[in-house]
Amino acid sequence: MKHPNKSIQCSVEQCAYHCGDCNYCSLDTVQIGTHESNPSQEQCTDCLSFDARTRY
Repeated sequence: MKHPNKSIQCSVEQCAYHCGDCNYCSLDTVQIGTHESNPSQEQCTDCLSFDARTRY
């Protein structure tokens, strides 16, 4: 059972740490990074804690 961390809002339902019907992450902390050498827009940042949800 995942417990939402009310300090980390998240709407990425494809992540293994997403808390189902509420838009929160279940991790205690997340790692944020970038794929750009000089990020200037929010699209340049990434959640490095993302782990793709697998569906059986």
